[in-house]
Amino acid sequence: MNPTPMNPTSAAAGGPGPGPVDRADIGGRRNIEELLRDFYGRAFRDDLLGPIFVDVARMDLETHLPVICDFWETVLFHAGSYRRNALAPHQRLHARAGLTPAHFARWLALWTAVIDARHAGPKADLAKLQARRMASAMSRRINGAAELGAGGDRARTLVAVRRSLRSWAQASTPPDGPR
Repeated sequence: MNPTPMNPTSAAAGGPGPGPVDRADIGGRRNIEELLRDFYGRAFRDDLLGPIFVDVARMDLETHLPVICDFWETVLFHAGSYRRNALAPHQRLHARAGLTPAHFARWLALWTAVIDARHAGPKADLAKLQARRMASAMSRRINGAAELGAGGDRARTLVAVRRSLRSWAQASTPPDGPR
């Protein structure tokens, strides 16, 4: 009998994330905050992103966390709590640090890895799709760079999100129809 694969971020493996059981979808603000704490913990230690977050932006996570939680809660759950311009601080940071397409690609890779380690489902897929769109758009606006990643990856992600959302909608509809 094969043992259940252990998620390297699981509590049983010494990390804070979900265990060997199925990963739950992103269910709300609490999951978003946990996801962001994990992501920024990794980003601060990353060889490429760390110096930008720590040395240039001098980001205070406790101050930034409520704002970025509002952002992702609005993106994923249409909460309407984020009403800022997400591009503006990145443009200011670019003026100081010279953000490149490599920075956006690394941010996206790290974000995707953290989501995949912690969550699975329609909202997790949507978070990855929206992150790809935002990273590509910001890189394009700041650098004039082409879209990040291969087009095939984007198409596969979009198909997966559509399937997941369709499954979620079907599972969420009561047997006697919508109310």
